[in-house]
Amino acid sequence: MHAVLHYLKANQPRFIRELCELLRFPSISAQPQYKRDLRACAVWLTQHCRQIGLKAELCPTPGHPVVLARTPRRAGRRPHFLVYGHYDVQPPEPFELWESPPFEPTIRGRTLIARGSADNKGQHFAHLKAVEAYFKTGTALPCDLTFVLEGEEEVGSRNLPPFLRARRRELRCDAVVVSDTGMPAKNLPALTYALRGIVALELTLRGPARDLHSGLFGGSVENPAMALCQLLAKLRDARGRVTVPGFYDDVEPLTALERKQFKRLPGTEESYRRFLGVPELFGEAGFSSHERTTARPTFEINGLTSGYQGEGGKTIVPAWARAKITLRLVPGQRPGKIIKATVAWLKQLCPPTVRMEIGDCHGSMPYLVEPTGAHARAALRALQAAFHREPVLLREGGSIPIVNDFKKTLGVDTLLLGLALPDANAHSPNEKFDLDCFAAGQRMSALLWPELVKTA
Repeated sequence: MHAVLHYLKANQPRFIRELCELLRFPSISAQPQYKRDLRACAVWLTQHCRQIGLKAELCPTPGHPVVLARTPRRAGRRPHFLVYGHYDVQPPEPFELWESPPFEPTIRGRTLIARGSADNKGQHFAHLKAVEAYFKTGTALPCDLTFVLEGEEEVGSRNLPPFLRARRRELRCDAVVVSDTGMPAKNLPALTYALRGIVALELTLRGPARDLHSGLFGGSVENPAMALCQLLAKLRDARGRVTVPGFYDDVEPLTALERKQFKRLPGTEESYRRFLGVPELFGEAGFSSHERTTARPTFEINGLTSGYQGEGGKTIVPAWARAKITLRLVPGQRPGKIIKATVAWLKQLCPPTVRMEIGDCHGSMPYLVEPTGAHARAALRALQAAFHREPVLLREGGSIPIVNDFKKTLGVDTLLLGLALPDANAHSPNEKFDLDCFAAGQRMSALLWPELVKTA
């Protein structure tokens, strides 16, 4: 293992240059005009995997291709682990808020700034470099590895579940490793053992058959924008609790172990307030901000649209108003049950003066893996050895729906070993990845496989 770790340390400058090459691809899956860039990025990854010694293939899907890369198989049954990542990225807009062009990687001190640097190219690239170190130093890997790198995570991974089902036999493994989450501080590595699920829907209220002159008709007909605002305001009470009947029925309380881990996290409510730039924090009464964002469910309005949006004024009663809504769910809650209860409550609240339409309903389950299990303990040992700090157990507020597909299709748990810091600006302008975390992530990956093999 000394040779592997020495190789990683000696080759950091080259690894950073190669990561910058990967980051220059504008692999934006949400925008159709970047389809060629996504394929070019996948081709680059495939070729790079081959260069480091993996057997890699570019697998077509109805959408963007999947890069499948395997370590050379040896005779006999060996422990097999799967590493998942995604090469697609979020749109970079608004461009004017970037301090440097989003697809021209810029290094400032020990920070690499570029779209996709933390989410997720830099994180899965750390695992690839660890495998390279094994190959180039002639050190035998104690297990078989398969990398699955997709190009549609940022748009819902629609084509990956069918890919997993079609390749189930060859992808059968002992566990999945994903580095697409975060760590609370540079000196505090983390194993994320729980993720929130999500329910999304689009709510439209329709009033008159067309926009109406607000002077001639205003006051005689319901304004859909006003009706929508009044309806939405009834979905949360003054104490920050969601009013949907039965919404909290299946929410499980935190354990003593979880509360003990939460106390180890850095920061205060005041530092969190300053970080967000808000005049005052708000949330469900009786819980800390960390508990609210990781272990409690939420109801969020993501977007509101109605009426005239151009320059100047236009005095109308709009014909319709629309809201995009998401609900974050915690372990114990089920998307189907929450969708049914939410839709029923919206219909009950809707006034008879407008027509309600509810569309684009979908959801994914929360995720929870036993934080004291054998695989989790192995991951914690690797984290401590790589970062030279005792790791912490984390819940995270975001959702990675594909981990539930790994469980359903392959029957295995996922270890979430994130390398992004809280200020990484994922999905925001000036996304960045700490290069010390990049290097430590490579060490963690190299040390992880021998630890996991002990559990097989």
